[in-house]
Amino acid sequence: MDEDDLMHLGLVDDDEIILDEAALVLALLDHPGMDGEPYLDLFEAIAEALDEASATASAADPDAEEQAELLAQVIGGAFDFIGDRETYDDPANADVVRVVDRRRGLPVSLSILYVAAARRMGWIANALDVPGHVLVLIGDETVPVMIDPFRGGERVSQEQLLALLKTGLPAGEGGQGTPVRHVAAMPNRAVLVRLLLNQATRAERAGDGRRALTLFERMTIIAPGYPHAWWEQARLQLVDGDIPGARKSLSAMLEITREPDLRARITEVMGSLSAS
Repeated sequence: MDEDDLMHLGLVDDDEIILDEAALVLALLDHPGMDGEPYLDLFEAIAEALDEASATASAADPDAEEQAELLAQVIGGAFDFIGDRETYDDPANADVVRVVDRRRGLPVSLSILYVAAARRMGWIANALDVPGHVLVLIGDETVPVMIDPFRGGERVSQEQLLALLKTGLPAGEGGQGTPVRHVAAMPNRAVLVRLLLNQATRAERAGDGRRALTLFERMTIIAPGYPHAWWEQARLQLVDGDIPGARKSLSAMLEITREPDLRARITEVMGSLSAS
């Protein structure tokens, strides 16, 4: 897997993206020469284990609650995927290759495995954007079931979700955050951007701006319609002294942004760059 696979992700329709395979494409860019087949085989092994577990379940056609239980039983139980509480900020937690190797990860990387596995079974599943966290929503919107892959697929009640929205922090983590009023299922590209953003934030925090820039460049390739990635890419290009590159990034952002205030801000920055 190489840059061509990355370009392909930017061209396909959002609903054609297979989340775990796409996350593997992104991860393998940082592991040149590594064979991705064992990881694809593991994704299939999870689906096979789910199929076997479903076949032995009491219901031939499991409902959302039973599907959630099966996902936790197989992915969190048999395959031992769980959140990394001890070294949460380790970049390996957002690298699907390393997540599979270690069986540990961030909420978003683990959610990718749950959602992709559920969809292989023909079940309805989506990653749910929660402040500071990612949950998985199983089933349709009328009777959904929420689970937390970071906690081994543990069920999340409506009360826990409300508490989470009040604090703006992951369930069970404590503390005070920014209160919000709603959560939303994320499109596939948004999930992948969230995965890369986790890596970019950690890279920049560690003082590796070049690495962060590389990750934002990947975001603009796989999700060219997401303005934030273009803005951050331009910012880091300016830090790197690449004014022409920053102009191109801002121009691309201007093409996809319709918000008047943001367009005015972009235009102002581009004007200052032309004057410099």
